[in-house]
Amino acid sequence: MKRHVYILLLLITYSLPAQTQREVEFKTNDGLTIFGDLYLKNKDKSMILLFHQAGSCAQGEYENIIPVLSENGFNILAIDQRSGGSKLGGINRTVNKLDGEEYGYCETYPDFEATLNYVTNELNYTGKIIAWGSSYSAAMVVQLKADYPDKIAGILAFSPASGGPMKPCSPNDKFNDLNGSALILRPAREMEIPSVQDQLALAKEAGLSTHVSKNGVHGSSMLNPDRVDGSTDETWAAVLSFLTSF
Repeated sequence: MKRHVYILLLLITYSLPAQTQREVEFKTNDGLTIFGDLYLKNKDKSMILLFHQAGSCAQGEYENIIPVLSENGFNILAIDQRSGGSKLGGINRTVNKLDGEEYGYCETYPDFEATLNYVTNELNYTGKIIAWGSSYSAAMVVQLKADYPDKIAGILAFSPASGGPMKPCSPNDKFNDLNGSALILRPAREMEIPSVQDQLALAKEAGLSTHVSKNGVHGSSMLNPDRVDGSTDETWAAVLSFLTSF
């Protein structure tokens, strides 16, 4: 299919009132200030927590994804983690305040906990919460769900990283703690990697949903038609089906 459905969704969403979006900031338990964007439509609907991939930021990775999620009725909080940059465009506001201090991927976990705490304690949000991660942050949302099973209804993990610097916080050994409430997504090109094949096999054994994107690229960008050579419709269908199951 062509991209006309996706473009129509964008046009409809851009007509939403400006007050549906506002910048927010909050503290982590180790004292960092996290910046993000809140799209609050209906507090009785599900809230999606969006976390970006390495070298990126919320605005860069999710600029063309947030409008589709918003048009489908979801509340959204997209944050800039302490490890990121402008790789996919935009500015990582959190990193810009660190005066050059750098953090490893596993060291970002307080950002994920702080985001959850902000939604539940400061926003007093009582609806379903779904965490969404991309690459290294996909591994971190697996840990978040495993640690807070009563607060996180489900997760989406796009190309969850597990090797190299992610070994101390690899998601693979936590799949059995997710109670089946996860969708693990990979592009077809990554399925040629033996470790990725093993990871999806572990996910299936744990009763998790999986999806292989035929035309996809790494991380959440597999949903962005500007970064994918081909249709994103099938992957969007899998994502929206999972999100609306809660």
